[in-house]
Amino acid sequence: MEAPPYSSASVDVVRLPAGATERDAVAVEEPLEIRIGGAPVAVTMRTPGHDEELALGFCLSEGLRPTAARVPDDLAANTVDVDAPGFDTDRLRRSFYTSSSCGVCGKGALEAVAVEAPRVASQLRVPLALIASLPDHLREAQAAFAATGGLHATGLFTVEGELVCVREDVGRHNALDKVIGWAFTNELLPLHGAVLCVSGRLSFELVQKAAVAGCPILVAVGAPSSLAVELARDRGVTLCGFVRDGRANVYTEAWRIAR
Repeated sequence: MEAPPYSSASVDVVRLPAGATERDAVAVEEPLEIRIGGAPVAVTMRTPGHDEELALGFCLSEGLRPTAARVPDDLAANTVDVDAPGFDTDRLRRSFYTSSSCGVCGKGALEAVAVEAPRVASQLRVPLALIASLPDHLREAQAAFAATGGLHATGLFTVEGELVCVREDVGRHNALDKVIGWAFTNELLPLHGAVLCVSGRLSFELVQKAAVAGCPILVAVGAPSSLAVELARDRGVTLCGFVRDGRANVYTEAWRIAR
């Protein structure tokens, strides 16, 4: 398993206390401009690769109705053009900038983040043993993380525990957007019969994206925030944190996890 060449870069590093200078691999981080109808609507810092999926997932999470994403006609680097018929430019007249550490930085108010998503009504139930195994399976598929130690990941799993899609990125929200974009292009949305697993903590925005995708169970190795728990409860998403060593903390909709 090798990391894609565009996901890492080689830099000099001084190893202390020995003081030796060596070459080391670090995760690539570059801006991506997302356009709709040729007009820029957002810039996100991301790891290159699967940019069309990222743009589609981002637009879906923003409550838009994209149909396709492609390289722009002017072939501008680090740019994706999204087709979104009926897009209202006045809706996104505000400017916002998303960084790799916080996907909602720069947005003026919480109302600008809130996206209408129907409550997840899936009756999916899965055993704890399967849930507890997902972070290890995800880690095994993180080729770029193995090379750099600096990337988050999101994996989409079946109810049998099969990993059907994994994406890595310096931004945890970007990795999830890429998976949602992949599911969209493969006509798998909503994800009523699937489980999402993320490599880090659980933020409000990750729960929002899972709810928009219609996924009933969101699993993470880290902790949730209070707002993530509140949103998961409101949208009917089962939120599992600190999933490791056969254990899990289930914060919402615990009936979906069979012991």
